[in-house]
Amino acid sequence: MKPVPRLSQLRQFDTVRLIPSRFADAEDSVLAPLAENDAVLRDLFDLDNATNDRLRGESGLLLGIGMDELVFGVPNFRMINAAYTYARPEGSRFNDGERGAWYCAFELETALAEVIFHKTVEYQEIDRFDDSVSYQALLADFSAGFHDLRGDLHSPNPWADCLDPASYIASQRLAAELLDAGSMGIIYPSVRGPGGSNLACFRPALVGNVRKGQAYRLTWAGSPTPTVDAI
Repeated sequence: MKPVPRLSQLRQFDTVRLIPSRFADAEDSVLAPLAENDAVLRDLFDLDNATNDRLRGESGLLLGIGMDELVFGVPNFRMINAAYTYARPEGSRFNDGERGAWYCAFELETALAEVIFHKTVEYQEIDRFDDSVSYQALLADFSAGFHDLRGDLHSPNPWADCLDPASYIASQRLAAELLDAGSMGIIYPSVRGPGGSNLACFRPALVGNVRKGQAYRLTWAGSPTPTVDAI
């Protein structure tokens, strides 16, 4: 039986989370071009609100996370809450499909490597590398104790199965066990950016001082390797 990962006291400022720029702007603005007049726009807002998982979570209507865990009244609280209420149906490395997590990198290069990998996989599936996407960096600060999967450099990493590039089975199982035991989250070496470190924070209240950083445009022009430009 594996031991529980060690706890590390983390004090890390300016962590980087990259999200598509359209989600970093005012949420309602994306609906405005679809409406012919204010009455239609109000109807669109009502429809969007009825199916908006963040709003449902903030009303206590989601199974994966309680309203008491979400945050309100702090800068960018909607973007914090969205990370926990919008989970991919298949989950991600350290969360299932019912509850998300705030994923971020300690280094910009690592955050870019993670995003580039996942977008490139999407383009490989359609065998077309022809797109340009802008991403907004969200910076956040952390000061708390997290379970740490970074291995001892002098021995094999006992958590290698949780860092499998092709499978989330072991990592999601570990995350579920730690979450149930009250864990704050997991620090882990980046699978996509060698030498980098990532954090999956399980608790919205720990995501501190969220603010916008630099925006970047990633452009694929026939190659799996995109160009990256600050914008």
